[in-house]
Amino acid sequence: MDKQTKREIIANRIAAELNDGDIVNLGIGLPTMVGDYVSDDIDITLQSENGFLGLGPAPEEGDEDKDLVNAGAQPVTIKEGGAFFDSADSFAIIRGGHVDITVLGALQADEQGNLANWMIPGKLVPGMGGAMDLVVGAQQVIIGTAHTIKGNPKILKECDLPLTAKKQVDLIVTEMGVMKVTEDGLVLREINPEFTVDEVQEATEAELIIPDDLEEMEV
Repeated sequence: MDKQTKREIIANRIAAELNDGDIVNLGIGLPTMVGDYVSDDIDITLQSENGFLGLGPAPEEGDEDKDLVNAGAQPVTIKEGGAFFDSADSFAIIRGGHVDITVLGALQADEQGNLANWMIPGKLVPGMGGAMDLVVGAQQVIIGTAHTIKGNPKILKECDLPLTAKKQVDLIVTEMGVMKVTEDGLVLREINPEFTVDEVQEATEAELIIPDDLEEMEV
């Protein structure tokens, strides 16, 4: 399975978690794709931590506005009724618990709901950005990530990279399945029918809990 196909599967499945009326923050990278898969039957509001509500789709090539970008500096549009404000107000929305769902990428996530998504020691990184605030301020935290990197698991028993936050992740979606963080551990709620349970477990360092009502993931 190539990288783009994995990203499309993940973005499509995460979009199914969004509900009418939700205020949603999409992190940079893969999470920005989620907006392309949201059903026309629901109306959500996208929030960008650099200061606006009501993000629209990406502009057509040639129609970009250099002053209208999301938090990842990607060109965007704004929907009718959207609003601009300063960074302080944007983070007041996040820290005040007014974001229903945030979707973020991950370098690592673990069975305790810990997240590492901002630093690899020894490598130059731009900083944590708004991730630290989003994972503690949003009502639900969904991680969208490839299941492995260069054959190595990204879903671990315990993260060994610097943490973004502890025990804040609710749901992890990869190309292989959907995993819910619970007090008992990581429950495999859905599995991509292209894989077996054994294959998913082999690609996962954390010990997965396999429920009797395991469902097939829509891909």
